[in-house]
Amino acid sequence: MPSKDPYEVLGVSRSADADEIKSAYRRLARRYHPDVNPNDPSAEEKFKEVGAAYSVLSDPTKRARFDQTGSTDDAPQDPFFGGGNISDLFDVFFGAGNGGGGGGRRRVGRDGEDARVDLQLTLSEVITGIQTEVTVNRKATCTSCNGTGVEGGKAPETCTTCRGQGQVSTVRNTFIGQVRTSAPCPTCHGNGTVIKDPCKACKGRAVIPETAKVNVTIPPGFDDGATLHVPGQGSDGVGEGRPGDLYVVLQIANDRRFQRHGQTLYTILESTFAQATLGDRVEIEGVDDTFELTVPAGTQPGTQIAIKGAGLPPLHGGRRGDLVVQVNVKVPQKLSDAEVKLIREFAELRGEAVPKGDEKGGILGGLFHKKR
Repeated sequence: MPSKDPYEVLGVSRSADADEIKSAYRRLARRYHPDVNPNDPSAEEKFKEVGAAYSVLSDPTKRARFDQTGSTDDAPQDPFFGGGNISDLFDVFFGAGNGGGGGGRRRVGRDGEDARVDLQLTLSEVITGIQTEVTVNRKATCTSCNGTGVEGGKAPETCTTCRGQGQVSTVRNTFIGQVRTSAPCPTCHGNGTVIKDPCKACKGRAVIPETAKVNVTIPPGFDDGATLHVPGQGSDGVGEGRPGDLYVVLQIANDRRFQRHGQTLYTILESTFAQATLGDRVEIEGVDDTFELTVPAGTQPGTQIAIKGAGLPPLHGGRRGDLVVQVNVKVPQKLSDAEVKLIREFAELRGEAVPKGDEKGGILGGLFHKKR
């Protein structure tokens, strides 16, 4: 039994026909294929879930068993080598437009293309989330022909090759016997209709380019490179085709003050020798507030001090991460004679070897002469 309800995984209703199930599977399989998402470890798991769900819903026996008992009694099969009937598998690999095996009328038309928008946001917006408007370049139903593709909005003619089905079937002799496969009609390219008098505005394509504004809600805690899925906001479909989806790729603008590792932020405090030695209280600028940080006496270079809850929130809510402050001790590059004298006295008081200085031009360079 699949780990999740197969209807929920594919995003279809329990009354969905075979065409809807196959269309949903093909769309999701393309979206989550590991080759398309090389930097998303979760994509492979989602891809497997989609395949397992399809192996149940594409097989009438398994689907009926699941509908009755909520179980298939056997482990999910790989959708490429098991599950579903053989013609469905050939359709998946060799292309079957919007059609599918099984009964019911086929949807005639083509699905709209998906659209992508890159959206740059700030670390402050990672904390609060944001509602904003994005500009989407997509294709919309042609208003001159009302999406028919025919001049004047007339109905296109039924394709005589496929008789309006959008597909043609062939029978192949294989090692397992005769197998019937379907492919998009070469005459109408899967539309089920032909256009003899194309619309002048869209040139018979039924859709025209448009620039649209879409409102999106970005939740707090998103990662750089995360993708927000907005169903139905891509290009319009043609005929009975479904609209495409919008994918908003989130990018976080570089903020030189911080480095991010998950929910934790890292920043640098440039401390003086006196501060690190004697201790101090200093102000640290966070993403959305200013914090007072106590630097303990005797703080060593590279020491990290955490400010709890001053980092970033998790994606689905919860406690914010920390802001980690790394203390870097600044060493002065130039010293006066009086400062050099004090440092030598300091070393003597501590019983340390008194530095001779760097004759090549370091901190004490030029203040001590070479031995003759």
